[in-house]
Amino acid sequence: MLSAVARYKQLLSSALARYFPRTTAYLRAEREAAQPRKPVRKQSKKKSTGNKKAGSRKTASSKPGPAGIYPATRLKIEDAQVQAMRERVAEAVSAGLIGAPSDEQWAMILCRAPLARIFAGAGSGKSSTLVLRVVFLLCHLEIEPKRLTVISFTNASCHELRERLQRLLDFWHYPHDARQCVRTFHAAMATLVKESLGNPRWFEQLDEPNDEPDNPLAGARLRPAQQRLLKQAYQNAYADDARFRTLTHRLLKLPAPEEPPQGKAKAPLDACKLPGEFAALPLFELLHGQIDFAESLGIRLDRLDMKALGCAPRERDFIEAMQRFHQHFNALLHNQGLISFNGAFAQLSERLSSDGGKSGPALIALSHLLIDEFQDISPQIVLWLQAVHHRLHAAGERISLMAIGDDWQSIYGWRGSSPELFIDFDRHFPSRGRGKSTTLLLGTNYRSIEPVIRDGEKVLAEVHNKQAKTCVAAKAMQPGDHGVRLIQRFDLASGLPALLKEITAQCQHVSQRPNADRTAVLLLSRRNEPLQQVRAQLDKALPVKTMTIHRAKGLQAEVAIILDDCLPADKHPLRNALYAQCGFFAGSYDQAMQDEARRLAYVAITRGVSRVLWYTRKAQGATQCLAASQPIAQASS
Repeated sequence: MLSAVARYKQLLSSALARYFPRTTAYLRAEREAAQPRKPVRKQSKKKSTGNKKAGSRKTASSKPGPAGIYPATRLKIEDAQVQAMRERVAEAVSAGLIGAPSDEQWAMILCRAPLARIFAGAGSGKSSTLVLRVVFLLCHLEIEPKRLTVISFTNASCHELRERLQRLLDFWHYPHDARQCVRTFHAAMATLVKESLGNPRWFEQLDEPNDEPDNPLAGARLRPAQQRLLKQAYQNAYADDARFRTLTHRLLKLPAPEEPPQGKAKAPLDACKLPGEFAALPLFELLHGQIDFAESLGIRLDRLDMKALGCAPRERDFIEAMQRFHQHFNALLHNQGLISFNGAFAQLSERLSSDGGKSGPALIALSHLLIDEFQDISPQIVLWLQAVHHRLHAAGERISLMAIGDDWQSIYGWRGSSPELFIDFDRHFPSRGRGKSTTLLLGTNYRSIEPVIRDGEKVLAEVHNKQAKTCVAAKAMQPGDHGVRLIQRFDLASGLPALLKEITAQCQHVSQRPNADRTAVLLLSRRNEPLQQVRAQLDKALPVKTMTIHRAKGLQAEVAIILDDCLPADKHPLRNALYAQCGFFAGSYDQAMQDEARRLAYVAITRGVSRVLWYTRKAQGATQCLAASQPIAQASS
């Protein structure tokens, strides 16, 4: 007769088989972690499982996948190494350095696959688990630090990860500086640039040349030095290129330029509004923004065939203007000893693909990669990663790749990123032969109560492109806790006093709550403007943080308050054409943005621990499905 524990495991296994992707790989890894002395069995063939909706979707087929280079054989891990890791982790738990890992976290920490994909849900403790994985590789598997790199999203997240890792390495008495192996993509690329392309200055860092290169996704608008250089490139293109002058006047809806011009032609500085963009911008800034997007998709503008583009004449004119402006911009960069991040990624990818020389230290450091927030990478980064590991493989280096992310939290599609690259991971990073990556799930949410988690999942119901998974709440509810409470017919101009009163009341509630989160209230919006209005009137003594949803990713508060009307995204014909041209994606840019709006709502909701309030004018988009399951609450004025 089965024990209670055995029955529970049997129930859990059947649930995993129904809901989780690549379940056999998950269960195998979990068994290996739970029973380290059991001999490793040869991997058997298995059918790929997953979201039926996602499984029936179209896949991009115009760009062939690369040849498999990752070994199908498992990593050699001795029982004694696993046992030593478990014992030292137990000591670290007793010392109060970390919490005890769960079984699913142990499966990631002790994973034997050289190619692994980890779906890490919101609040699942992925950062703590990632750090322990690095400790296991360095301290117990004795992988050389000079051959391992951890990629995190921004310099700020790298700083936090380094501190966590350094504390554990010190506890393990391992003599290594964590700063040497935790980098952003751009910092890792910059080190490689110094080794192979000299030491150029970065266009993106004209105002801060001494800082380590950061992910531009975290940056704000262009700074003055960048604007000046773009303006100069625009003026050069306008003065030297008659066709560019014609295109400029068409796009700005100005009369045709005088040809030939009298003296040096002066470029018009009128603003231009592109369909799908939020605001009108100076043409040189608008051109640069769309060039940046195209390059993030892996498109080489100098090789783009205009005849192959399926778009209207105005979008065709804009893309031709992008090409011509880009030539002058690159020439100006070269003359001043500058290079852009995009240009460096493209040059490195090509050089690595064609160069058979000796691998230097900067390249060897990328042999064993652990990449966080993988759902937010772009095709350009995929091409670079492929080139890096193909080059290392050709040189006889051992390579491995662990990608950690959550497609449900992918919110940077407007900058060229896409969760499709994570969902279709095996197409872009194939194993040798018929092998597949091992897929694991961190599905326990240690942050939010169950009603918050379920309401977050509701807003994802309409997302076309997602991986099926079910998250489980670890946190128990207390009286008064609730999921998303929707307040409709809210207008900030007239409703601000009532909102401020509600924020104060929520802070008071949190102050009386046992074991409450350090941040009482997190006020969120897609845009900065409403946050600024609230911040101007908010009592500064209250434990409240206000930030955009994008900047709040990874944070939490006892109560999340969201200000968002969920307005539908405008159609973007130009980006639809570029999306189709790049060959990486099955759908259009417009569809990707519809999905992203839902995922952004999910990110906002899952910042809340025990309560979420959502203020909106009317239920639409992400909030429409929430409104259907609860009574209408109207904002008081």
